[in-house]
Amino acid sequence: MTHPRRFAVALLVAGLWIGASVAPSGQRSSRERSLYVSVVDRDGTPVPDLGPSDFVVKEDNLTREVLRVTPAEEPMQIALLVDTSQAATEHISHIRSAIPPFAVEMTNPNAAGRKSEVAIIGIGERPTIFSEYSTDPKQIQKGIDRIWAAHNSGMYLLDAIVEVTQGLKKREASRPVMIAIATSGREFSNRLHDQAIDPLKATGTAFYALSLGQPDTGLGTESRERAMVLDLGTSVTGGYHEQLLTAMSLGPKLKQLAAQLTHQYKVTYSRPESLIPPEKISVGAAKAGLVARGTPIREEQVRP
Repeated sequence: MTHPRRFAVALLVAGLWIGASVAPSGQRSSRERSLYVSVVDRDGTPVPDLGPSDFVVKEDNLTREVLRVTPAEEPMQIALLVDTSQAATEHISHIRSAIPPFAVEMTNPNAAGRKSEVAIIGIGERPTIFSEYSTDPKQIQKGIDRIWAAHNSGMYLLDAIVEVTQGLKKREASRPVMIAIATSGREFSNRLHDQAIDPLKATGTAFYALSLGQPDTGLGTESRERAMVLDLGTSVTGGYHEQLLTAMSLGPKLKQLAAQLTHQYKVTYSRPESLIPPEKISVGAAKAGLVARGTPIREEQVRP
């Protein structure tokens, strides 16, 4: 026989449990997500002193509430991919002189006293690590000194992207950045564009590309797949692709990119709880004339 008081207590506990598991009508719990965002003016100069009202974050075209905006002080892990194929022969001297100031700028301590790491990887003949990730400009310079064009070699950009992202994943890189300095020489990677873009998105890697010389107008499969990686891969990860008709402009462009990377914001917004993650996350500047580019921070990187 069931005791009446025990039965009443059981009903009360069950009612409390059910009430705790169901949110009031019209209310949904939410969680915080963040992006690393660059905001520049028409000249590509970083814009300072922005706040939550200056950003518009959307997930699948649904506007989210921006909660906080702070300077991005986490150190970066920067993989610098350099074309060392035969097609880069005439550009090598400019590449070797343009990278050292960029490496020095990126390894200077930020406002929080933290330094970013830079690695040099050659992508001619086959992806080759010239110098490992380091905050020491002297160690990075050793990798720069190994930059030479390999005779009778082709470029393996897509292969390098896949291998480098695998390395970044193993390193558990918290703020990975990949910068490719490439030519329009023949691409030898036997990969489709999504095989290179998907790892970039999965690791939260911001991908930037600076192409030297005339654009590649080839109709071959390799040329088309590389073109899609350079254009689509950069845009969906918060980076950009720029064609430089002369290698002499590489130095100023790397200086500009260094300023943008060292003046990024960390934008935190609210996302309603959902079992299905958004397919597209975008960030824009509320003020006309400004351009915002954002890289979503992987959820594993923001967990306590």
